[in-house]
Amino acid sequence: MIRKLHETPLPGQEPSTIVDKIREQDVDLIINTPHGISAGTNARMDGYEIRTAAVAEGIPCITTVQGLAAAVQGIEALLEQRVGVRSLQDWAAQVTAS
Repeated sequence: MIRKLHETPLPGQEPSTIVDKIREQDVDLIINTPHGISAGTNARMDGYEIRTAAVAEGIPCITTVQGLAAAVQGIEALLEQRVGVRSLQDWAAQVTAS
């Protein structure tokens, strides 16, 4: 567990924030879907800082549930070696036929 940027560290908790870890390149992928305000922190501001750090460090950042689903499908396809190259016309013909 690592705290968000605006959370106060709990006793015994590592003082680093997620933004610190992003800047240190300790994160490979970020899934950030901020929503409202929670527990006295500003989730929107945390989300902004997280996404900004991710862009600055070149770390992929997924910000929607739909984007996460697409990323999971893509990772599965890579792992199963189902990724190939085809023309847009071939892809459209397959989608239309489905």
